[in-house]
Formats: sequence, structure tokens, C-alpha cells
Amino acid sequence: MTQLLVAAVMWLLVISLLILRRRRTDRSITYASLAIAISMTFNVDEIYFGIDRALGSTNITTLIGDGLLMVGLSFLGRGVMKAGEYRPRLAKIAVGRPALAVALAAVIICFIFIDRGTTTDAFMHDVGDQLAACAYSLTVFTYCAIVVGAMHVLAISQWRANRGLLRIPAMLLTYGSLCGIALCITVWVMDISHVTGHIIILEAAIPFYGPLMLAAFVLLCAGFIAQPLTRLLRRRFHHVRTVVLIAQLEPIWREANVLRPGLSNRQAATDFLDDPEARLHRQVVEIRDAMIDPRVKFTLTRCELAVVQRAERHLLGAAPVHRPAPEPA
Repeated sequence: MTQLLVAAVMWLLVISLLILRRRRTDRSITYASLAIAISMTFNVDEIYFGIDRALGSTNITTLIGDGLLMVGLSFLGRGVMKAGEYRPRLAKIAVGRPALAVALAAVIICFIFIDRGTTTDAFMHDVGDQLAACAYSLTVFTYCAIVVGAMHVLAISQWRANRGLLRIPAMLLTYGSLCGIALCITVWVMDISHVTGHIIILEAAIPFYGPLMLAAFVLLCAGFIAQPLTRLLRRRFHHVRTVVLIAQLEPIWREANVLRPGLSNRQAATDFLDDPEARLHRQVVEIRDAMIDPRVKFTLTRCELAVVQRAERHLLGAAPVHRPAPEPA
């Protein structure tokens, strides 16, 4: 049941990214999500049996699914790194192609030496007592832990660097990658206890596997969906705030233009009125020009100056500061 839920979550991520990122030229995160979605789909028992029997009933589907998972996580890690400015050297190495190639080669070599038997829906349960199988699983999840750990470091840096809505994706990715690391540790414990014959430890670790896997994928998917969604909402909020500030500055700007006619009186209306950002910028410039022009007497009240300063901070992209403005000299 857990595998089916994880696969459903991953396909939901793919569909969401296709909608939210349809205008972006970089589709690496979408392709990575597609690879992981296919990997998780292979883990659904009915699908696994059908595909593996078609491939010779040697559990080769396990290797294909784990390989797709490693490739997908590597590209997701690169996507997280591209989203921020903090890109430490170790994180670049962890999500780089050379590390992925070495890990895949090691996984394939370990898989070759496993006595795999016929198709089974509990691969590690059936063959996990073999040293080659233990090495195979440890290699897969060690690589996943390294990549997810790099994602965790990058997500924390983005969480600290951003404010407001933009913190939500980083927060989700931080907790999702933390659950991913805990999942990898759980698998290590299961693999080592199985191959060494400590069945009590193995049985104690098994209940953590499903919930941690579901939590990791749900939080990571939510983080990747939230990235384009929060940017869209932020643009909408920015536009609404621009329109509000234009309305608040309108009477001040008209009064300034009566005393000191600005460039907008000599331009066609369509030159700047159609673009709210340009219109707000023109209002602020002409109000400031009227304030410093010695030929006219134009002063603002404290509230009016506060509105002008809010508009300036808004145009510069700074967060609003809620404090009274000083009286104009």
C-alpha cells in the first residue's frame, strides 16, 4: 500500500510540474520526477510482477527501478542547487554526474553477484542474507543518503536566505530530505542486521520503513510543487501591492504635477500607464522631483512621505518596514 501511495504522489508531482513549469525551458526537475515516478511504479507488486516476467523473471526490474531512483534523485539535487546561490563544492560533487556514474557501476556489479532466484515482490527480504545483496542495497541507499544530505544542506541555506512565502518550499524540502536521511539509515540497519542474522533488530526497524518513505516523498514533492506555486503567488501579490500603491500615490502625484509638470504630462498615456510598475516608478520620480525643486513649494505630511517611501521600497523589492517616517525637512 505504501508503494502505491508513493507512486501516486510522484505522478501527482509530475503532472503538477508539467502545469506549473510549462513555460520554463529547463525541464530537468520534471524529467527527474518522471524517472522517480516510474521507479516507484515498478515497486507496485502487480506492475513489478508483470514487467519482471516479461524481462525473464530474474528480478532485473529491481535494478532498473533503483537505477531510475538514483538518477532522479541526482537531478532533483541539481534542481535544488540551481534554485539558490549557495553551492558548496561537496554538494556539487554529490549531485554531479561522475558520482552518479560510479554509484551506478557499483550497484550493477553488486547486482550481478546476487543469487536472485525467480521474480519476487520482496527482493531484499528473500535475498537480503546474501553479502552481495547487502552490498547492493547499501550502495543504493548510501548514494541516496549522500544526495539527499546535499539537498538538506542546500534547502537549509535557502530557508535562511528567503523570507515570507519563498521560505515554504525550502522548509518542506528541509524536512523531506531529513526524512529521506532517516529512511536511508533505517535501510542500513535493516540490511546489516539481516546479513548478520540479528533478526530482532531487523523486525524492530521494519515498521519505520514505510512511514519514513511516505513522509520523505510527500514532503519533497510538496516542496518541489511549492517552488513554482509560491513564485506565482508572489508575483500576484506584488502586482496587487503595486496597484494599491498607485492608488495611494495618485492624489499626491497629481498635486506634484500641478506645481511642477513632469515628463508624464509630455508623454503619451500608453507609454507608461499600461504598465503598473512603470506608472508607480514615474509617480515616485515626479513626486521626488517636486520635493527637491527649489522653484516650487511642495511638502508632504508624515503619512504621505511614508507612502512614498513604501512605494520606493516596493520598487526596489525590499520588504516593507512598518515604522513612522521622519518629518520632511
